Amino acid sequence: MTLSVRKTAAVAAIALFSSLMPVTALAKDSFSICWSIYVGWMPWDYGAQQKIVDKWADKYDIEIDVVQINDYVESINQYTAGAYDGCAMTNMDALTIPAAGGVDSTALIVGDFSNGNDGVVLKGTDKLADIKGQQVNLVELSVSHYLLARALETVGLTERDLTVVNTSDADLVSAFTTKGVTAVATWNPLLSEITAMPDSHKVFDSAQIPGEIIDLMVVNTDTLKANPEFGKALTGAWYEIMATMSADDEAGKAARTFMANASGTDLAGYEAQLESTRMFYQPAEAVAFVNSPELKDTMQKVAEFSFQHGLLGEGAPDAGFVGIETPAGIYGSDSNVKLRFIPDYMAMAAEGTL
Repeated sequence: MTLSVRKTAAVAAIALFSSLMPVTALAKDSFSICWSIYVGWMPWDYGAQQKIVDKWADKYDIEIDVVQINDYVESINQYTAGAYDGCAMTNMDALTIPAAGGVDSTALIVGDFSNGNDGVVLKGTDKLADIKGQQVNLVELSVSHYLLARALETVGLTERDLTVVNTSDADLVSAFTTKGVTAVATWNPLLSEITAMPDSHKVFDSAQIPGEIIDLMVVNTDTLKANPEFGKALTGAWYEIMATMSADDEAGKAARTFMANASGTDLAGYEAQLESTRMFYQPAEAVAFVNSPELKDTMQKVAEFSFQHGLLGEGAPDAGFVGIETPAGIYGSDSNVKLRFIPDYMAMAAEGTL
């Protein structure tokens, strides 16, 4: 789904400066969030175009600008540098880019988790264990890389048993058509294109590690604390969109068709992607997910993978260097908490108090 990369020193410096700004200086009435194309983030585009975000912003007497950024990693880097108050990203990227860079960030909305949207595909065999000794093409240090590591654990292998070949997501489909490429790890819609090819076999997917690749709307923690109306407006808009797009009626079909077209596919293609995405259409479902102790365990796995691959920064002494707060407790350093999962605003939506 997404790529995790280290920020430049300049971005890190800006992020550190931003994180040191006093909360009182952050009170404001105009905000901006950014998103990039992915099945679980298309609702932000729909909500902006249909003025649903504006409606909820008006309710709280604020303004919220919703901006599409074509380069996913660049969207997170811009958020980290302070250009945006919120950004759509995965749990792993939230940890390894803004949080690891010193920007205290909060997962305001847990929108979904990948439930088959990410997978490992082999050519000529349907046995995952046959991946041993092969070269695996994937976007290095992405959630596909994380998925591969988790897949290998299930058959008693590690990354030392194969060779990872860093490949742009733009090149993965064409690469798999060549004789020399026999194994890939990727996400939809690329995954669907590859598995439709002759002699290709999906041998592992994210449905086998449910709840580990999570899609979020992450916001700056200090901004949220100083401006709770920002969190309320975003959350209220999100669940109004969820209610519309999940409905089995003409309005729901129209919403999903809009999202499909905006993401470069048709309704059938978009709904196929939704089928392998565990959307939390009801806020109570997202609240239960965040409150579950499994979330803390998942983030520990993500932190350990990130540390092993150098994604927590050169000065990180261990996987717990960046503290991750969940309702079940903090994983890692309680004196350096930079990523927070909270149910508060989603609970307001569930209770009808927004």
